[in-house]
Amino acid sequence: MLAASAAAAAQAEDLTRARLVQTSAESTMAARFLAEEIASRLERPWGAGSDAKAPLVIVARPDAIEGLLPIALRATWRANPAGSAARTPEGFSVRSLRAGSRTALVVAAETPRGRLFGVGWLLRKLEMESGRVVAPSALAIDTAPVQAVRGVQIGYRFKNNSYDAWTLTMFERRVRDIAIFGGNTIQVIAPLSDDAATSPLFPAPALETIVGLSALAERYGLDFALYYPQLAKDYGDPEAVAAELKAFEALVRRLPKVDALYVPGGDPGHTPPDKLFPLVEQEAGVLARVHPGARVWLSAQGFDQAESEAFYAQLARGPGWLTGVFFGPQTRDPMAVQRRRIPARYPIQFYPDIGHTMHAQFPVPEWDPAFAITEGREPINPRPLGQATIFRHFAALNTGAVTYSEGVNDDVNMTLWFQLGWSPQVEPREVLGDYVRVFLGPRIGVQSSDRFADGVMALERNWSGKAAGNAGIDATLTLFDGLERSASPIQRANWRFESALYRAVYDAWVRARSRAEAARQAAAMVALAQVSTTGAEAAMAQAEHALAEPDTAEALVLRGRLFELAGRLYTHAGLQLSVQRYGASAIERGANLDQVDVSLNDRIWLTRQFADIRALTDEAERRTRLAKIGDPTMTGQGGLYDDLGDPDREPHLVRGLGFDCDPQMLENAIDGVADKVPDDGWRGAWTTYAETLYDRPITLVYRDLDPKRTWRLRATYAGEDYQLPMRLTANGVELHPPLPRATNPMTVELAVPPEVMRSGQLRLDWTRPPGVGGGGRGHQVAEVWLIPDPVSSSVSP
Repeated sequence: MLAASAAAAAQAEDLTRARLVQTSAESTMAARFLAEEIASRLERPWGAGSDAKAPLVIVARPDAIEGLLPIALRATWRANPAGSAARTPEGFSVRSLRAGSRTALVVAAETPRGRLFGVGWLLRKLEMESGRVVAPSALAIDTAPVQAVRGVQIGYRFKNNSYDAWTLTMFERRVRDIAIFGGNTIQVIAPLSDDAATSPLFPAPALETIVGLSALAERYGLDFALYYPQLAKDYGDPEAVAAELKAFEALVRRLPKVDALYVPGGDPGHTPPDKLFPLVEQEAGVLARVHPGARVWLSAQGFDQAESEAFYAQLARGPGWLTGVFFGPQTRDPMAVQRRRIPARYPIQFYPDIGHTMHAQFPVPEWDPAFAITEGREPINPRPLGQATIFRHFAALNTGAVTYSEGVNDDVNMTLWFQLGWSPQVEPREVLGDYVRVFLGPRIGVQSSDRFADGVMALERNWSGKAAGNAGIDATLTLFDGLERSASPIQRANWRFESALYRAVYDAWVRARSRAEAARQAAAMVALAQVSTTGAEAAMAQAEHALAEPDTAEALVLRGRLFELAGRLYTHAGLQLSVQRYGASAIERGANLDQVDVSLNDRIWLTRQFADIRALTDEAERRTRLAKIGDPTMTGQGGLYDDLGDPDREPHLVRGLGFDCDPQMLENAIDGVADKVPDDGWRGAWTTYAETLYDRPITLVYRDLDPKRTWRLRATYAGEDYQLPMRLTANGVELHPPLPRATNPMTVELAVPPEVMRSGQLRLDWTRPPGVGGGGRGHQVAEVWLIPDPVSSSVSP
């Protein structure tokens, strides 16, 4: 390995003292970009080498290259000129040329954007260490993107977990990073959306910043797209339409550049197709006058079944002002169905949610509730393999993607989507290697950059299985601790490094507390199980003592590190990990520092139960109550129990196709967590639930039951506050009609008709009213017990 490394180093191109050849004005931007990016990493100017034999770096159109080369290198270039990719709108060629002692590195592309992306590719591959700039040897690269659109959404709004604290200078750095990784579109949410009109963290008014972002896109030659929801309640009112058109025109006239308009049917807003299409047609006319050539995209987000049919009917009329359809969260029909139903003239573009872990378009499959309750819906969430799975599952159906993001928590995911859109078969591990070279430097102290990439991959694995049993979480933190010790002060203060370290520490904290909280509850249950011997008061006292066991000093060190890192991340990236400390809009908007101490067992609920039981005067009744609490699964009565939402405790749940086959989980059961936590007085089993989306039932299947016995069914309906009536059937026989949830949680108990059980098999299906739209949610079951009635003396065993 050492010999191979030495050989590779000897063959590498040393560009430390290279001379960046002055080219025509049209190539100046990309060349200047390259020089500025290298200089910022070296902390000194680069590209002005004066040695007559200094390596040359040339960024130019293919036809201009030969004239910029010294005579000694021209034959080498003619023998291996730019490939056909360099003649495409965004493609480029990179060549290493050598003849005797003269060398040159050429980035050739027909268009300014192609040259910018070629420079970005080079920056991703350069090793810059100890003041040196080294390029891989013998480069012969010809590449053009597979997908036409590779973008990300920027929301300068209160709900965003980062960007509402950003200045235009910070956004310019973001735009440059997007370009380096081949992103070509910046989509910005309009100043008015489903949000507060302003944020207390805004360094400048929303309109001023959005105008600035449009100017940045123009400066760097990227596309600027406007995400413009229609928020009025009734666009059947001519006055509402006139007001909307006036506001729209005023906005687009302020923007220096608009290349595309994206109007969602919902999420936010909700405009039925018969009103949406005429309104957007008028907006498209305004846009064509102000920004000729801008494209117009619509989505079916939020539509129910009838509205979806109306959407297809409008498309069948072939509106000429419409470019295509974008597919985002809360879209009822799968993308494959949309592709079949939408006329071929209209491309489909993807609007995937890369920022959320649950209550989302692509929830983390079978996620440990301990993570869901603490780290929440919008944590730092690198999912390199998961994102690649999502991309490749849908790639054949769409022409590109603008990712839905809520800040910097999904930075790794964003970068992966840019590169997957360029080359769908790229390996996530390769992209992570580029990510480290560009953003953290080639080495973190004495550790190879590969170690950081390994750590990011490990963060994704941390979320596989139960935290309590995943020893890999501790190994991941050990890896990052080693990187932190060996990193330079500048690297340690890099928000991308801090983000990964924060996640590694948080995962380790969750693992430590999950194990401890489970042990405390287990000890409490043992105490309650002995109530018949010890008596009610002694059993409760022993349980309370077990539940009050403090966290260890080692675990509390992790907690302290989280608070310290959260402060650094706010300072360096505006990341708002707390509502009170850093101005986050809400806990579910990334403020998981506020969940760091949430209970992971039933301590609060048990304490309240004990208070009620102590108020009873009858000792026998007190003991009976405690014995029931001590056997929540009813296994002592032969009960079959499912704690739905906890992946390890739902043996009868029918899961479906699995994430790899159905990453949107439209045909899968989803493990979810409510907006309540155990500290609200809920049992942990109530906070978790199984749900399915739209018209798919929640299904439990039991086999090999005793058909001679009679059975009772008990279920807890709990979850988010939003809910719709559910109907329950057993082997197709209705057990209860559509039933609204009167309370949250609500328990139902029903006798299972004996004739249903004659086969010894039982299938339970919970269904919601068909045809609904929105996010397809509100269909949630938290617990199910199937309980045999006591065996009658007349029934033989």
